[in-house]
Amino acid sequence: MSDHLVDIGEVIVHGVLFDPKNVEAWRNMDLVQNIYRDVPRLFDLLDERGVEYVLVGGIAMLAYVEGRNTQDIDLIVDESALAKLPEIRIEDRNKDFARGWFGDLRVDFLFTTGKLFDTIQRKFVTRKQFVGRGVPCATVDGLLLMKLFALPDEYRRGHFDKVRQYEKDVADLIEQFHPKTTPLFDELAKHVLPSDVEEIRKIVGDIEDRIARQSQRFGPAEP
Repeated sequence: MSDHLVDIGEVIVHGVLFDPKNVEAWRNMDLVQNIYRDVPRLFDLLDERGVEYVLVGGIAMLAYVEGRNTQDIDLIVDESALAKLPEIRIEDRNKDFARGWFGDLRVDFLFTTGKLFDTIQRKFVTRKQFVGRGVPCATVDGLLLMKLFALPDEYRRGHFDKVRQYEKDVADLIEQFHPKTTPLFDELAKHVLPSDVEEIRKIVGDIEDRIARQSQRFGPAEP
């Protein structure tokens, strides 16, 4: 990826404005200003309250590959962190997940009660620079683990729009960073069914084969 730093507020504003379902957003410029204001305030609060977190999801993807679109911020945290953030308005919550709003900014929390999320927070974290601040962010391997972990459930639910997005994310990361996938399968085997690991292997193998074929298509460039 280029040296261009990702502006988190700008990414989310564009995601909201260019979503056909959000036609009212064009008539509400206060929403745009609020999101630009809320993004730095959220990260300031996380730091001031001593909340340990890891940035994941679409914004984290943009730290590595270009072109991803998203409308929210996804964070791995300990569930107890929410008590430190009363400013977050929670609208949905279960033992592993919460969705809330910080002003007009949507924030999704993945709790470390999920064993894979706990592993990513402990072992697959780096610090990436965004506009205005450095942020603890999942590594390439951490993002791959999350995308691959989610695939079996999304297939079973028939959420094929998410399947396509996650598989594209996996392909983009593999194409750009060429990670070793065997250790990822070993880690996933601790969290999903053996049969799911085998299917995930096939999906990754298909992606790697497709990347290899694309690189060979049409032969070398003319001198």
